[in-house]
Amino acid sequence: MFEPELLKAFITVVETGGFSKAAERLNSTQSTVSYQIKRLETQAGRTFINRTTRSISLTEDGEVFKGYAEKFLRLVDDAKQHFGAPKLEGTVRFGASDDFATYCLPELLARFRRIHPEVTLSVEIGISRNLVDRLHDGDFDLVLGKRALGDDGGELVFREKMNWVAAHDYEFNPKEPIQLAVFPQPCIYRATALEALGNAGLPWHIVYTCPSLSGVRAAALSGFAITPLASDFVSPDLRVLPNSPVLPEMPEIEFAVYWGKGGDSPAARAFGDLIKSDSGGLQQIFRLAA
Repeated sequence: MFEPELLKAFITVVETGGFSKAAERLNSTQSTVSYQIKRLETQAGRTFINRTTRSISLTEDGEVFKGYAEKFLRLVDDAKQHFGAPKLEGTVRFGASDDFATYCLPELLARFRRIHPEVTLSVEIGISRNLVDRLHDGDFDLVLGKRALGDDGGELVFREKMNWVAAHDYEFNPKEPIQLAVFPQPCIYRATALEALGNAGLPWHIVYTCPSLSGVRAAALSGFAITPLASDFVSPDLRVLPNSPVLPEMPEIEFAVYWGKGGDSPAARAFGDLIKSDSGGLQQIFRLAA
């Protein structure tokens, strides 16, 4: 069995990109972290990290082991929270935007269920602004959704760069307006993209509208149109289009937790705290799934 402190040292080295930075984060020394990694590799009988004087990189075995280590440490943390947290009951009504639900939600729900098995979760997926409006009407206890950069509603969880995304073989037709695939209104991706195009004085035409992330991505994959997406949703079968006179630069977009009238319940607060405390893990899940 691999020791949790060795796994933590390994993940920290990967996240920080070096032994010295990992030692700083762990409040340890570089030699100690290096020794821990050597012990881990000796126990596994494999080499996980390629070391040079200037950088590190993961071996093929290291890439595989990273996934196992992250899952194991998450389970250890869940067990600590389960046995250390007070027993909670009740129902949490949660709304989430479709993009978040597509990638992060299964892992998040599984973690919360392991920690608080007696709490019932009621989940609905939709467009962020619609969910937040319904939150104010009392339909949800909390919502995780997108907001424009600079908006002060909700509590920031993390932010991502927006990009213009298309199929690898997509080519612009200079004789036509920019062909767009977007979510229906009111969508922050859509509003932000149209504002950027309008400010740049560029013509555009919405040729595809779909309420699901999978549908919008399908339109981009087909070469039918381009679409605005956050960086973590750009899978290898899509490409980020470079900024050019044809396309303006896109801003960042933020994911935030919004609290409703029922958000003060211990169960709802615990669920929201899990989302906020695991923001780095959520982004890793995005990247692994995309």
